[in-house]
Amino acid sequence: MNTERITDKNIIAVDLGGTHTRIALISDDGVIIRKKTTLTPVKGDSGLEVTKHIIYNISDLLSSGEVDSIGCIGICSAGPVDLKSGKVVNSPNMAFPEIDLTGPVREKFCVPVALINDCRAGVLGEQKYGTGADSDNITYITISTGIGGGAIVNGTLILGRDGNAGEIGHMIVDGKYSMPCHCGGYGHWEAYASGRNIPDFFRKWAKCNKIAYDEKCINTSEKIFELYYNGDQSAQEFMDELGKINAAGISNVIIAYSPEIIVLDGPVARNHEDIIIASIRKYLDRYLKTPDIVVSSLKGDAPLLGTSLYAKNQICNIK
Repeated sequence: MNTERITDKNIIAVDLGGTHTRIALISDDGVIIRKKTTLTPVKGDSGLEVTKHIIYNISDLLSSGEVDSIGCIGICSAGPVDLKSGKVVNSPNMAFPEIDLTGPVREKFCVPVALINDCRAGVLGEQKYGTGADSDNITYITISTGIGGGAIVNGTLILGRDGNAGEIGHMIVDGKYSMPCHCGGYGHWEAYASGRNIPDFFRKWAKCNKIAYDEKCINTSEKIFELYYNGDQSAQEFMDELGKINAAGISNVIIAYSPEIIVLDGPVARNHEDIIIASIRKYLDRYLKTPDIVVSSLKGDAPLLGTSLYAKNQICNIK
């Protein structure tokens, strides 16, 4: 097992999401020197389109001669991931069934490359640099294109057998609406409350309640939140129902990990902190002690920062 540690050079961190790919050059002490955001490719013959996209944008981010200053590269991605092969496999939020990452990137840049799930990276970033700094029991949850989570329990990052422990977006949270998830299951948290799926849940909820809406007003989650903030009664009733779903998911997380603090991240949580947290607290199960529930202070950079930590301090190859 290769346990090489990189401690004296800059690190490239890549955050591969279903919608956006973010790449940053990060110093050894966790300072983001520069970063760029692009749209993740969704068209092409294979996942190689995504790999090429990452390689091109890493090169584009670096100025002349900076390649030699890179000690390692960390890549985090929406899961599932296969840490042994260095691939993303069958991710419901990616356009391709398989994306080969660590091998091609290592071959191109000739430095060690580490792969981790984006939310496992996120919890590392939050524990080191964010609201949950120095907590030994912290859970990180992103509500973005999908929903994912990462947990540190008694100071240990929970990875599971293949790096996918914490796929909390696929916890079952509802049996009433039976919303289909992109993974093929039903009733999963992500199918209701992720940015991509909130409009589908609204349509199902409205149909069940015999409420008619102009499709143009509900075709994105942001438009539905806009209706809510503008005082639309039905949108406000829907947000209450969405709160029950989010509270069920958070309640499951508390039972699973018993955290001291839960840090929410992702555009849905960051842009709508007031309604998201208030509705969770309203319906949260109180079986165990309620942790602090806060929105990340890192403005979306927790996965990048956590990825740089993982690449620097953990194994670069898994055999």
